Amino acid sequence: MNVTVKVSALVYPTEMQEKVKTAIINIVPLELDFQDFGVPRLCGEGNIENLRKLHLLLREERILDTARHILLTGIDGNTIQFHVSKQVAYIGKVNFPAWDETLGPIHIEIFAENKVELMKIIDWLAPETIDGKPVVEIEL
Repeated sequence: MNVTVKVSALVYPTEMQEKVKTAIINIVPLELDFQDFGVPRLCGEGNIENLRKLHLLLREERILDTARHILLTGIDGNTIQFHVSKQVAYIGKVNFPAWDETLGPIHIEIFAENKVELMKIIDWLAPETIDGKPVVEIEL
């Protein structure tokens, strides 16, 4: 499966770059680069393996239904785009902010070859549930 994962977060003047880095790595562990083209940000790119931590956290926190809804509504062509809270990620948890956060969220994009592959990723990350438990767990 050819999947690309891109992650980015702005680093505001009131934030420490290392704390933003920790927040990102707590959710999607990957190599990050600091970029400053007028707006400082941390960016990284990886693959499906970099989503394994998120996969685990969604189960630990029992938020599969919410995650599935967020992922499905974030589909645009062969891409899924969504945000997670930077502050909550810093403590190793996942939260999908309902509105813009003061310090901005972590932006995650998942690119797949086609819509079928994209749906497999969603089914793997956040499968359908009954009473909060996955109906079927698939491996990628």
